[in-house]
Amino acid sequence: MFLRLAEQHRQFVQDLVMNLQALAIVLERRGYPASCYTCGGQMNSASFMVSLADNHLIRFLVSDYGITWTEMRDDRELMKLEGAEAISQLQDLANLVKYSIPPCESPMAVVKRV
Repeated sequence: MFLRLAEQHRQFVQDLVMNLQALAIVLERRGYPASCYTCGGQMNSASFMVSLADNHLIRFLVSDYGITWTEMRDDRELMKLEGAEAISQLQDLANLVKYSIPPCESPMAVVKRV
């Protein structure tokens, strides 16, 4: 049972990394500065970043150790989520692409300063 769960987890992380790479490409084409870096050819971890506006950065990290979403503005951390909550927030970002919202009209770009 545990070997099967470990393999499912590896497959999940690989799928997530592939989707992050695709999202970074699409965001770049839509005018958002974005990148997705992986370590090695195994696709078992990734660092995804996108800038939604001046000094507004989203960083999404995935690895065997966990999944985190960090949102920063003016070099200050606004929000940090992990696991399923982080993936849900990633879906909101993907909806920007799906519904073709320009960077300046992004609801994420209008986060109030703390």
